[in-house]
Amino acid sequence: MKASRQTISYLTKRFEEVGLSPNKKHGQNFLIDLNIVELLARSAQITPEDVVLEVGTGTGGLTALLAPQAAHIVTVEIDQYLHQIAREELESFDNITMLKQDALKNKNKIAPNVIETIQYHLDKIPGSRFVVAANLPYNIATPLISNLMRTEVVPETMTVTIQKELADRIVAKPRTKDYSSLSVWMQSLCDIEIVRVLAPSVFWPRPKVDSAIIHIVHRPDKRDKITDIAFYHEFVRALFFHRRKFLRSVLISAFKNRLEKPHIDQVMQQMNMEPETRAEELAVETILEMAELFRQLEMSLSQS
Repeated sequence: MKASRQTISYLTKRFEEVGLSPNKKHGQNFLIDLNIVELLARSAQITPEDVVLEVGTGTGGLTALLAPQAAHIVTVEIDQYLHQIAREELESFDNITMLKQDALKNKNKIAPNVIETIQYHLDKIPGSRFVVAANLPYNIATPLISNLMRTEVVPETMTVTIQKELADRIVAKPRTKDYSSLSVWMQSLCDIEIVRVLAPSVFWPRPKVDSAIIHIVHRPDKRDKITDIAFYHEFVRALFFHRRKFLRSVLISAFKNRLEKPHIDQVMQQMNMEPETRAEELAVETILEMAELFRQLEMSLSQS
C-alpha cells in the first residue's frame, strides 16, 4: 500500500488535472522535498500503538508515509478538493479516518469532532497513545499547538512543520525578543526541540519565510505542578498582554475587580520583585510560582 510520491512535478500535474492552484487563505504550502517529509515522519517516532492526528492532509503524501507505522491516522483537511484528491490517493489504507472540516472550532478551541474521533480510536485500541504529526498550515499553527495542550486528551508528542518565527517563539528564553506567553505556556508543560530549519525551497509554493520541524514532548510531571490549568493559561496570557509595561501595572489590570492593589503588592513582595520588573524578564519557574500564589490568594479571599 503506497501512495504517489508527492514531488513538485506530481503536484503541479495533479493540480492542473483538476484545474486547481494552492489556496493562500488555507495556508497551503506542500512539502516537496521527500527527504524532509521522511525526516518529519522519522522525528515523529510513530509506533504501532499510536493514534496519530494530522492536520492539513494536503494530497496525502505524509499520511501515506505514516499510516503503515501507526495503529490509526485521523487526518483533517478543510479544502474539499484536496480532501477528494487525498481520498483517492489513500483509498488502499484501512487505518485512516479522513475528516473534511476545520480543525479549530475557533481560535481558542479545537473542533469537538476532531477530539471525539481521536478519543474513539484511543478507546478502541488498548494501550494506544495520542500523537500529532503534520505539515501544519501556517495560519492555524499557533492556536492548534497551544489549544491541544488544553483538550480532554493531550497528545504525548507533537512533531510538526511551522514557521521558524513561531518555533523561535516557542523555545525562546527570558529577556529575548521572542519570549512570550506562548513560550511560557508550552515550556511549562513540555520539552521542546527544533529538529531542523527548513528553507522556502522545500515547499511548493515557496513561502516568504523559513520554516522548522519542531518536536514537542508533553511532560505530565510538569503539568502536575500546575494546580489549575485554566487559571494558569489565563494568567500567562494576561501577563504578556502588554509585555513592555511594568509587571505591577499589568497585574493590577489582569486582576481588575478581583484583587486590590495591596494584594498585588503582597504577592510581589513575597516573591522579592521590584515594581519595575517586566514579565519578559521572568523565568518559567518564577511565573509558575507567582501564578500559584495569586490562585491561592484569590481562593482564600473568596472563602473569607
